[in-house]
Amino acid sequence: QVQLVESGGGLVQTGGSLRLSCAASGRTFSTYRMGWFRRAPGKERELIAAISLSDGSTYYVDSVKGRFTISRDNAKNTVYLQMNSLKPEDTAVYYCAAVRAGGRWSRPDYWGQGTQVTVSS
Repeated sequence: QVQLVESGGGLVQTGGSLRLSCAASGRTFSTYRMGWFRRAPGKERELIAAISLSDGSTYYVDSVKGRFTISRDNAKNTVYLQMNSLKPEDTAVYYCAAVRAGGRWSRPDYWGQGTQVTVSS
């Protein structure tokens, strides 16, 4: 069992930065791929960034490439999402998720509770 708790959301002006953190419980954190989803108002939840188990390979949706950076610290059981050059269209609830080896991002094994990010224009 893995529990995920996000933090770091808030209100920021266009062009600003935020760093989201996702702290995971459990001793098997390093065996899960970790990712960040977001659900914007009126839209479906989408995977925006993911990081592999160990080699650090990453995925980003086109809309955040070059602005967002995902990283993980297995010693601290934490995954981060550094968000720079924020835009109003980044306003959403951001969710941390974990997928075990062999699993699919379409069906994460665990979800965090979500944290609101609001970017004012």
